[in-house]
Amino acid sequence: MSRKRLVYPFSAIVGQEKMKKALLLNVINPKIGGVLLRGEKGTAKSLAVRALAQLLPEIEAVAGCPFSCDPERPEELCDLCLSKLARGEKLEVVVKRVPVVELPLGATEDRVVGTLDIERAIKTGEKNFEPGILAAANRGILYIDEVNLLDDHLVDLLLDTAAMGVNYVEREGISFSHPANFVLVGTMNPEEGELRPQLLDRFGLSVEVRGIQDPEERKEVVRRQIAFEEDPEGFVAKWEGKQEILRERVRRAKEILPHVRLGEGMLDLIVRICLDFGVDGHRADIVMHKAALALAAFDGRTEVAEEDVREAAELALPHRRRRQPFEEPGLDQKQLEESLQRWRRPREKKGEGRQDPQDDEDLPSEGGGEKIFESDPPYKVRPFAFPAPDQLPRRETGRRSKARSDSRSGRYVGSVVPKGKVRDLAFDATLRAAAPFQVGRKDRSCGNALVITKYDLREKVREKKVGNLILFVLDASGSMAAEERMKAAKGAVLSLLLDIYQKRDRVGMVVFRGKEAKLVLPPTNSVEMARKYLAELPTGGRTPLAHGLKLGLETIESELRRDRSIVPFLVLITDGRANVSLEGKDPVEEAREVARRIKEVGIRSLVIDTEQEFISLGIVRGICAEMGGNYLKLEDLKAGQIVRAIREVG
Repeated sequence: MSRKRLVYPFSAIVGQEKMKKALLLNVINPKIGGVLLRGEKGTAKSLAVRALAQLLPEIEAVAGCPFSCDPERPEELCDLCLSKLARGEKLEVVVKRVPVVELPLGATEDRVVGTLDIERAIKTGEKNFEPGILAAANRGILYIDEVNLLDDHLVDLLLDTAAMGVNYVEREGISFSHPANFVLVGTMNPEEGELRPQLLDRFGLSVEVRGIQDPEERKEVVRRQIAFEEDPEGFVAKWEGKQEILRERVRRAKEILPHVRLGEGMLDLIVRICLDFGVDGHRADIVMHKAALALAAFDGRTEVAEEDVREAAELALPHRRRRQPFEEPGLDQKQLEESLQRWRRPREKKGEGRQDPQDDEDLPSEGGGEKIFESDPPYKVRPFAFPAPDQLPRRETGRRSKARSDSRSGRYVGSVVPKGKVRDLAFDATLRAAAPFQVGRKDRSCGNALVITKYDLREKVREKKVGNLILFVLDASGSMAAEERMKAAKGAVLSLLLDIYQKRDRVGMVVFRGKEAKLVLPPTNSVEMARKYLAELPTGGRTPLAHGLKLGLETIESELRRDRSIVPFLVLITDGRANVSLEGKDPVEEAREVARRIKEVGIRSLVIDTEQEFISLGIVRGICAEMGGNYLKLEDLKAGQIVRAIREVG
């Protein structure tokens, strides 16, 4: 007999008050639009989501329904339940817990939305739908860990479904729909890449989750976790009293919510804050309105207060403040306070407003013994693309290189005989394959029906654009310390990072200086992290060029072993004055040997020579020739030329 797995109590989670509040608000009012939990790993994000369901009352659902339809809401019944009612059947009811469904990171579109059996529909005319993850999540919680690593089209699909409350599936003119009302919770580590601003905006609330810094609270985290692991039943029983108090508070808030009033003055404040923060569109205003209502209901009040609006702003605005690609999401508390004060002034009967807080100055950068140069201003680069080197189907999305698609996204460019079940029927190709055989098949058919067998079926071949892996190998040795050269080099990299951000590429960064090279940024979707490392990059020391090339090669080879579908590109920026040996040989010759290996692996490359023309030794040009890459002088480093050079390599 299997033992029921106990869940850590929600009320036992130490700290993380904003995260817990945001989750509870979405349970009280699912129309808020979900919550995005941003932050480092190990901060109880996943634990809180799974524990949340324990606070919700059990639900009544139609027995045997894959969508857990609510028998008390006939207007939201699925087609299967409606057909039962049409036949005069009675809908049996079962009581079940609110489901918490986790979306696997590698889930395909079929697995998420469900599939229609096109082959069966063509042969028999029957509409057969196989439910997916969205069906299982109806009336529950859909949890997406590392949502920023999902394909953009899947994130779009999930957010659209969450907003509409209905999942529509259509294939070749055959459609099916079912209710999909769920609380959407996404978690992400910003260091692994950001969501596009358009997708960030679609999440109702956002919370930055950080590790607890207070020593006593950190000790309490450890105590409670150890106690739960040693005696789960005893620990859960110990916290059941507080769980019941919180459960009742949520239930009461849901009852109060329809009666909560948000006055015209509070609406003025919401609009004022959104205008002051310059958010795009009107979603922020609407979400703040809904969140403020839920906050008042959670406090047992039927009137929204100023503090509710302020707290709603802190949850609804941080992820809507991204104005530039490298601008950090966040909320300026000083600016929020100024908005509140501007709203208060006309309403204060006395002329004694609160004194504005003193301006907080940014902390000065820590000093050090090395010079850190700023970069030249970035510039817009012309589009460039590296074609995929093979016909391997690729799942990832992007906006640069054309490649075969292994999903239903992309342009229809051809058809093939399917291997196994048809996933994406090429209707026109299927008809062409079946047409020559119709005369012989008519004998065993009736009427004028078109007779199609499984041997006629064809599947679509689609083409789409994917992102690339671009690895920078940067020389940060003392010979790069001439300010005009380092600034120009950083400006060029920053300009390419802007283009990488727009094209949804992955980026990595190897820096070599002193005695060795370091992978300061493993391949990631986060160009923000690359920009950060670039800005903080110091110069000084010797030039271990062979170390840098070797580490760059090993990094790309490691990524290819993990995913052979990636399209790598290496950008080397150096003056070539290698003076640190790898294996006791001549440092320059060692660099040439590694360069030859890079060419043998088939890695495309661009080499930017920072050496002064009048003292040039030609070392970098020789290394570039060994790599089979394209060569560019730093003095000629302009947008058109660097992009043209990369295009020639592709």
